[in-house]
Amino acid sequence: MESISALFEEFSYRPRKSMGQNFLADNNIVEKIDKAINCPPGDVLLEVGGGYGVLTERLAKKDRLLTVVEMDHKLFAMLERKFGQTPGMSLIKADIMKLDIAPLAPPPPALLTVAGNIPYYLTTPLIIKLLTEHQTIVRKIYLMIQKEVADRLVAKPGSKAYGALSVCASYYSHVRKVADVPARCFRPAPKVDSAFVELEVKRELALSGAAEKRLFTISRAIFQSRRKVITNSLKFLGKPTDEVLAALAKVNIDPQIRGEQLTLEKMMELAKAFDI
Repeated sequence: MESISALFEEFSYRPRKSMGQNFLADNNIVEKIDKAINCPPGDVLLEVGGGYGVLTERLAKKDRLLTVVEMDHKLFAMLERKFGQTPGMSLIKADIMKLDIAPLAPPPPALLTVAGNIPYYLTTPLIIKLLTEHQTIVRKIYLMIQKEVADRLVAKPGSKAYGALSVCASYYSHVRKVADVPARCFRPAPKVDSAFVELEVKRELALSGAAEKRLFTISRAIFQSRRKVITNSLKFLGKPTDEVLAALAKVNIDPQIRGEQLTLEKMMELAKAFDI
């Protein structure tokens, strides 16, 4: 791969802080990431934010159909020059948050495997979009994200990092932190460390309909007032106190416990308990 400095000089390119552009420049980390990304035969690889192609080059060698999405026009030009004639690869200039990825998915039972090194500001909205809108067509998600967010994804009940994102991620997927990545591994170096994570999307979900919607309403209520006991947190539901107490009793939840101590399983039980 051509050096990042040589490419940026050729294209008169300067990473833009406003776009959160920090490019991975440590070959050892790239190697570790490459080994972690598992895309079964028949699946299509979808790279989010091709950048200058350091990960693209590795993904192109996995002998899978590969679609690369990049919205920056100069970075896209770099990708076109390097990979424009690569068999089995498609380049799309687009904002991933505005792009409908459904047409990119292969025919069932094959799925999309998503990978990328994304700007920090995209992390939470992209993960939520992929999990909630595209759960049926995405198999796994591999992302380089801010370490703080990675810690939230894998957080356990009662910890400071445990929150609504933790609940959402664990409801829709099995989350694993692959590696912590220090800021010095990027050019330019960001002010915070990163982590590479894997989210294996669940094929079957535990809830549906009103119960599923209520789970996330309960989760938001709990973490918007995380220091309150659960009976006070659940006032956000707009239900009579006796109905809330009855639902808590039905699933053996102490009404004086803080909601942040509840596991996903207990929150799901509570969500179903209101369906009387």
